[in-house]
Amino acid sequence: MKHPTPKLLLLATAIPSTTNGFAVPPSSQSVVSSRPAATSPTTSTSPRPLKVTNGDVTETSSFPGSGYLDALDRRLGDDDCNAAVDHGRPPDPNSRDGNTAVDAADYSGLTTLPRHPTNDEVNEILEQTEQALRTMQEKVLFLSQSDGEGRDPSLEVEEDEDEDVMLPLEVEQESVYANSYVDLGKVDTVGFDYDYTLVTYTKELLELIYDMALKRLVEEKEYPREMLEVGMKFDPFFSIRGLAVDRENGWICHLSYTHKVAVAWEGRHRVTRPRLMAEYTGKRALEPSARKKRLKPLNDLFSMAECCLMADVVQFFLDRDIPFCPRSAVNDVLGSITNTHISGEFHREVARVPERYFEEKPYLKGVLDSLRDSGKRLIFVSNSPFWYVDAGMNYVVGPGWRDQWDVVIASAGKPAFYTEDARPFREVDPATGKLMFKQVLKLEKGRVYTAGCLKELTKTINWKHPLNYDVLDFRYDDVGSPLTSPNVMYIGDSLFADLVDAKREFGWTTAAVTPEVGWEIELQRKTEFVVAERAIEMLLNSLRLYQRALGTGLRSKDDLEVMDKMERMVSRWRDEQTRLLGNPFGSVFRARYQPSLFAHSLRRYCDLYMSNVGSLRHYSSQHRFYPESPKLLSHEIRGSNPECCDIDDPILNPDCF
Repeated sequence: MKHPTPKLLLLATAIPSTTNGFAVPPSSQSVVSSRPAATSPTTSTSPRPLKVTNGDVTETSSFPGSGYLDALDRRLGDDDCNAAVDHGRPPDPNSRDGNTAVDAADYSGLTTLPRHPTNDEVNEILEQTEQALRTMQEKVLFLSQSDGEGRDPSLEVEEDEDEDVMLPLEVEQESVYANSYVDLGKVDTVGFDYDYTLVTYTKELLELIYDMALKRLVEEKEYPREMLEVGMKFDPFFSIRGLAVDRENGWICHLSYTHKVAVAWEGRHRVTRPRLMAEYTGKRALEPSARKKRLKPLNDLFSMAECCLMADVVQFFLDRDIPFCPRSAVNDVLGSITNTHISGEFHREVARVPERYFEEKPYLKGVLDSLRDSGKRLIFVSNSPFWYVDAGMNYVVGPGWRDQWDVVIASAGKPAFYTEDARPFREVDPATGKLMFKQVLKLEKGRVYTAGCLKELTKTINWKHPLNYDVLDFRYDDVGSPLTSPNVMYIGDSLFADLVDAKREFGWTTAAVTPEVGWEIELQRKTEFVVAERAIEMLLNSLRLYQRALGTGLRSKDDLEVMDKMERMVSRWRDEQTRLLGNPFGSVFRARYQPSLFAHSLRRYCDLYMSNVGSLRHYSSQHRFYPESPKLLSHEIRGSNPECCDIDDPILNPDCF
């Protein structure tokens, strides 16, 4: 049966036009992350929705987004082997030359589709897609910086009638995003973590931790002193949050939500797909028991220094052909980082020069005052020592910061704070930082405590709210009730130290501080990134239409060869997106374009997430958050399209096969 030639829908951009009830746009853009944002030479205002109308290119059914595409085993050609990296080094986000860039000449290769030697019907689909890709390339990308002169009037680009579909960048960056329904009006107690939550750090902090840990390796573990002399430094463009290190081989792995190793780096070289398949039982994954033994998660923002040092130490040995035991190297690096934290060495340096390491927080005090004025209890629970949190809070909020809090707990030892049930509280002398001998039977406002556990907290906290609300106020008639309620919200940055047990064991409402949201939104709104995203969607839609035109019979060698080449193009466009994100692992929330394990955990254990605590200033203390969509399956997301395209897209070296 011959199918009629389908028509194509070719969108140049499609950005969601909703937030979670953002009340007031910020008067100026706030600092949302200390991470250096990778910039692109093509900087322009965010493109509006465009429809390409040229010849026979009109419309067709919608298609699912590329973020939900799984990976199948595909053999890619040599041309794709190093599309995103140069000699295994992280891509320079500002580079426009060599293998790490895509200029006008390179884009011609990304927009030239193969042809079928005998099937004119499918060639019509390929020709239409190719013309649409080139039209978008010309009209959206290369003319984005021009004054519009010299355009071919025959290539008409129609603007969507809704010119205001895109939200201002500041609004998207400063929004609070919801994974589930949350009514802030029912939240009567709000707890906060300290590091990377109430305070955030400049990149100098990770450089400091890296340098101190490296020095420990040399001086305490007798690693080669040459390491201190060759200029090993923290690289902010290498590591991201949510990775894992394999203790057996020293690889840095990015895991998908199915625990598949989507990409791995050995030192500063990317691990080829055949090595991944051989190492991880032919499916790029480990059995649950082996995964627990071998993979050490690197989930918090502090771990970015840990990840970078791990890769640099391995690369140092590889470059010099020095035999080493990967497990020992991993343990030594992890131990050096841990000892740097435990010793308080970097804490003392940060407290000594707070203006160098802490970012300013102009909205923090206002957020805390607003929550408190609305009748909510504020509980401060941090793993850091009191003298350190005191220095930071004095810098970002000011003297007397403890007056805002009903309870202040330092050196809490999370997650043991949640899981143990017999850790007593100890009081800390704020003047000396020393522990007091006396037994703590009641937590009092204005005092400082350490250790403890949630069970003790429920016994010792004063549940009578300090604002003395009327006893008829149902939200505050819970004197003596345990802290095991969704009416308690805890805000932190570390999923597994701060939030998972709070949600899983006690049913708290949880909110994650994820600064990556802010800078990834900014990068993904760059014209180049949007073009890459739409090119991928065009190619995938074309592949679906191509197969529909071929019918249900067996495919010929020519049929499959065209599809392989098209899939290769999809992979190259995806590599371009990774390059634009400015690090070799790509998005924190995507592991080679599947949801990452970090994103999966964020969705599973966090009701809300935001780029910084200051985002709460845009919302009423009684705001109700609604999730954007609870849909997970492709047919729910995009309607009735039953087809699913699964493409493997590793970047391989020429000697992969």
